[in-house]
Amino acid sequence: MNAMAEQDVFSKVMELAKRRGFLWPSYEVYGGVAGFYDYGPLGAQLRLGIENLWRRYYVRGERFAEISAPAISPEGVFRASGHLEKFADVMTECKKCGEAFRADHLLKEKYPEEAAGTMETIARALREHGVKCSSCKGELGEPFQFNLMFRTNVGPGMKRVGYLRPETAQAMFMDFTHLYHFFRDKLPFGAVQLGRGYRNEIAPRQGIIRLREFHMAEAEIFVDPKEKGKHPRFANLAGDVLHLVPAKDAECDISIGDAVKKGVIANEWVGYYVGITSRFLLEAGVDRKRLRFRQHASTEMAHYAADCWDAEVQLSFGWTEVVGVADRTSYDLEAHMRVSGVDLRAFNRFEQPRTVQKVAVVPNPAKLGPKFKGQAKAITLALSALDGNGKEGAEFLEVELEGKTVRVEKDCFSVKIVTETVNGEWFTPHVIEPSYGIDRILYSVLEHAYFETKKEGEDYVVLKLRPAMAPVTVGIFPLAGKDELLVVAADIDARLRSAGLTTYSDDSGSIGRRYARMDEVGTPYCVTVDFDGLKDGTVTVRDRDTTKQVRVPVSQIVDIIRELIDGKRKLE
Repeated sequence: MNAMAEQDVFSKVMELAKRRGFLWPSYEVYGGVAGFYDYGPLGAQLRLGIENLWRRYYVRGERFAEISAPAISPEGVFRASGHLEKFADVMTECKKCGEAFRADHLLKEKYPEEAAGTMETIARALREHGVKCSSCKGELGEPFQFNLMFRTNVGPGMKRVGYLRPETAQAMFMDFTHLYHFFRDKLPFGAVQLGRGYRNEIAPRQGIIRLREFHMAEAEIFVDPKEKGKHPRFANLAGDVLHLVPAKDAECDISIGDAVKKGVIANEWVGYYVGITSRFLLEAGVDRKRLRFRQHASTEMAHYAADCWDAEVQLSFGWTEVVGVADRTSYDLEAHMRVSGVDLRAFNRFEQPRTVQKVAVVPNPAKLGPKFKGQAKAITLALSALDGNGKEGAEFLEVELEGKTVRVEKDCFSVKIVTETVNGEWFTPHVIEPSYGIDRILYSVLEHAYFETKKEGEDYVVLKLRPAMAPVTVGIFPLAGKDELLVVAADIDARLRSAGLTTYSDDSGSIGRRYARMDEVGTPYCVTVDFDGLKDGTVTVRDRDTTKQVRVPVSQIVDIIRELIDGKRKLE
């Protein structure tokens, strides 16, 4: 497909989405604001279907606990997480027209290998290749780091700085102790959150693929690092074959079990959630032939990740990330412990108590309190976590606190050999994180479902959405606007809605026009009430994809539609 044809598909999908009530540009009466979209009635329903499918996998299927936390977090959260320092893109501005660009995106199309470099290498590549402003061909300024978080103030004045969250993950780390107790102090367990994230993107583009306010669904799975090699349900999907693009090896079609066995995927926990992600995307409506999993190279790995695989979907403008499955190790919990001074560890109880000797750093509260005041608790925890070996006779020790190195003099601690009976050991859990971009998945589903044909010389569009995902399940059409037909249609509509199905009644225009309107928004089945049905108690059910029509009893309409949706029946 050439570039013009690719752009044509995107334009047609977005035009359909706007015209039929899936997506509308936000604040359109004021000219719109890039990076913001409203979900219309059909789009909101489709997004809800995707989110509920996600809950079926992660809340009911995996038995994870769903929480809901504020979208604004105090500055300390993001100082600890590394977002204040590292959550940035490389930006450049045109010296002539002032337009801003992501510098790596200017290189991506022609020089993709150089686009993944550091800020310094990107700057050098822009100069060497003579890249100009894509709007006015003016000269570009020197690239610089642009932090993507929206800053705000909590309360009146400038008393406390806060940020809109760029991800939902941090709330699960903040609530780790509560969650740990909720799960009766046992690992592994998972927490999930569905909600909005906010990123002040430099140059939002491609509809809802890159937004400044977007919808996320994230799971944080807390595991004992010693148990990462074995997932209890790994065998359930070890045989699933995926198309993988490893960072170092050649891309291949391989089962998840073999990928883990050969070390292509690091461990069973990452492999398991890569597999769950594949099953979810296919059930949502992503085309299997246009789905792959690409491993992050070391140069693009997030600051918190030891390994990461992106689920990428092929769209009209190229391969696009829609889900990331990352091994975040113990990075986040350890970072928040350092900054907050709060213990966020788990406890592994031994079968029998053990007597152990160790060289320990023992804090001196009588000295730490007066000297460090409000920071004393955090410093005490940091000192206690140090291994005392090699520190005997030290004049001072250094600990990390709120991103700074704090020097602690020898009168504030001692190094001793201690003998103690222990019932277990404290450790910091590791975290596996599947992070889903709901908006990107929704657009992918729309584009993969979009089919255009010719019918009677005109373009005819069908959205072949999966029946369970379609925002409207059944269209209900009285053949004519006669009272007796309208009464039967209203009765069928009420029955289907009472059964939890979404319907749309339409009695205007020819029956062909009504079918076309339903095909265009992805409605899988239509029910037509005609005069023959008034005599024998039947209606006509039409299948969107085959256009086959079959007469069925009105009394069985709910069961028949449900069986069609579940794939237990075909119209014959």
